[in-house]
Amino acid sequence: MHAEERIERARVAYERAVYAGETAGLAGAERELDKVEADLALARGRILHARFLEDRQEVTHELALFERATQLYRMLGDLPGLAESLFWVGCFHQVVRGDTRTAIPLFEQSYELATQAGDRFTQSEVLRHLGIAEHSAGRLEAARERLEESIRLRREIGLLAGVAANQVGLIYIAAAENRTSDALALAEEAYATAADCGAERIMRQVEEARTQITMPATDQG
Repeated sequence: MHAEERIERARVAYERAVYAGETAGLAGAERELDKVEADLALARGRILHARFLEDRQEVTHELALFERATQLYRMLGDLPGLAESLFWVGCFHQVVRGDTRTAIPLFEQSYELATQAGDRFTQSEVLRHLGIAEHSAGRLEAARERLEESIRLRREIGLLAGVAANQVGLIYIAAAENRTSDALALAEEAYATAADCGAERIMRQVEEARTQITMPATDQG
């Protein structure tokens, strides 16, 4: 049900209560509006996060929005919503605050709930960020496994720009493992995938990764 429909049902419930004394629908209307509020808080938080990725300026109420969405989804018993909002709380701590220790348990909760709900999108998001955490900790094999599983899920749901984004991480892992030919092959594939999707930011990331791989050989020459 769309937000407009939920709001309209709440309006109808109000009118029935005020004009006809039918108050039985008010509780349901409140739940409908809680769902709208949760969805809106999550959406606003995502917009603020996208702005952070652009200018790297923290907006403190980004976290408050994700936490409010989490509170409402939990109250509503909405497993997919709760899984996604927990992921975003974790993402805020990991990406904005650089606090991986706080983020990991949130990611784990999110993944468990997303698995129960059959939400492959949120599963893929969590696995990507767990892979980033493993990579940062120097656990390259674990990082590769997380990113590859995320790629598998993203292919299944058709999120090809997300596939290319994960491949950027795999490029750096391959380079760190001295698998230069694999890294360059991944760069070719990731660039082509990103180009097909119009994912210009990912294309630039691939080019940056490719430059870092080839630069040492250039310097030596």
